Amino acid sequence: MTPARRVAAGRFILDVVCIVLFVIIGRRNHGETTDAAGTVRTALPFLIALSGAWIGAKAWRAPRSLTTGVILWIVTVVVGLGIRRFAFGDGTATAFVIVATLVLGLLLVGTRLPKRVKR
Repeated sequence: MTPARRVAAGRFILDVVCIVLFVIIGRRNHGETTDAAGTVRTALPFLIALSGAWIGAKAWRAPRSLTTGVILWIVTVVVGLGIRRFAFGDGTATAFVIVATLVLGLLLVGTRLPKRVKR
């Protein structure tokens, strides 16, 4: 595997971990179990959206850039919430939309800031 592919793969994995972390913390804060099935069901709409965003934005070309992070964040939130609502039949209460937008922004964009600061 080339160094560039290693960086892209690592960044994709980190993005997936960020979404799973968001889901686990959210489920715990709402008194829900953090079992594998529940976690996967809650995370899946956002993971599908993230995967589509990676492909659509060709994020592997600049996986660490802030621009890539912003694109991934917006697509993951908008498409993920749409999938959650229309394909999974789960809620999209205003408070959840706000929290998901802020937390996923912090995680998907914020984790790209340290690389930016080093330059």
